[in-house]
Amino acid sequence: MTELTIGRLADEAGVNVETIRYYQRRGLMPEPARPTHGHRRYADDAVRRVRFIKRAQGLGFTLGEIISLLKLDEAHACAETRDLAAHKLQVIEDKLDGLNVMRKALAALLRQCDNGSERGTCPIIHALAAD
Repeated sequence: MTELTIGRLADEAGVNVETIRYYQRRGLMPEPARPTHGHRRYADDAVRRVRFIKRAQGLGFTLGEIISLLKLDEAHACAETRDLAAHKLQVIEDKLDGLNVMRKALAALLRQCDNGSERGTCPIIHALAAD
């Protein structure tokens, strides 16, 4: 079993050293062994774990949700994992709905500006300041 320094782990996982330390503080990474001169030494599987965390973040999972995913027993956790993923998908869809409402409202305000409102007030500022 090869042991990695924190710098090598960060390089192989595609993150920086501070990310590894942050993951440790948040409980996403186990505290590594410090056998010689107090330097952290990580097992090979630490690279897979960091990549797992980054991929999960890329799918929108929070660090708290990722901790839950990491705690699930892979052999018996498919249903729980599916439930977490389904919930995350619903959260994303709700955010997209909200963003779509904002997009439509902003587009309508921009159309008012495009209609040549040169009477001294900006329709966007006026709409934002309205009671």
